[in-house]
Amino acid sequence: MDSKLLDILVCPVTKGPLRYDRERQELISLSAGLAYPIRDSIPIMLESEARPLDDAERESKA
Repeated sequence: MDSKLLDILVCPVTKGPLRYDRERQELISLSAGLAYPIRDSIPIMLESEARPLDDAERESKA
């Protein structure tokens, strides 16, 4: 994931910051509790495509 792109991307739901999870290839929004997938190096920034974070994930990423 390009660090410059990560600097300008925000969560489309909350407009808050995102964290890059390299292992799962996701952008994490703790404020929205969502993980946006990255497919073929392209972040899919659609709420309908995002995966809800479970409580354990929210705590471990905080």
